Amino acid sequence: MREKILDMLYGNSKISADDMAVMLGCSKQEIEDEIAAMEKEGIICGYTTMINWDKTESERVSAFIEVKVAPQRGLGFDKIAERIYKFDEVESVSLMSGGFDLGVTIEGRTIKEVAIFVHEKLAPLESVISTSTHFVLKKYKEHGVTLVSGPKKAERMMITP
Repeated sequence: MREKILDMLYGNSKISADDMAVMLGCSKQEIEDEIAAMEKEGIICGYTTMINWDKTESERVSAFIEVKVAPQRGLGFDKIAERIYKFDEVESVSLMSGGFDLGVTIEGRTIKEVAIFVHEKLAPLESVISTSTHFVLKKYKEHGVTLVSGPKKAERMMITP
């Protein structure tokens, strides 16, 4: 039942316990108890709202930064990852396989603001060997939610004789 509850919440964090209970064939109290237990265990870490910022007046810039680091003896990548994720600008930090060690996603108001973050806060960290910043130009889908409309149908004018 946990997986089904998690799938429902991931798809729509506003779904009610009443609706989930009906869909899963159990009581509202069972759903609420299970959600409370998963929150306590740290399985559910929070609830967010998906916003398509391109449809607002707000100026925002997202960037994905590849970070190569020298892992610290006995601590691996965890200590440097912790230092990075504590910055307010940072949306996510992930340990990666491949050509770099950490993937960092950040948001800023301008490209300059992102550049300043990388130059003044991220790159100077002791364990950071190098960074490579990629700016997001357009988001099509995020967290399973499509952010753009489908292809427009060609409209043809009816011609009558």
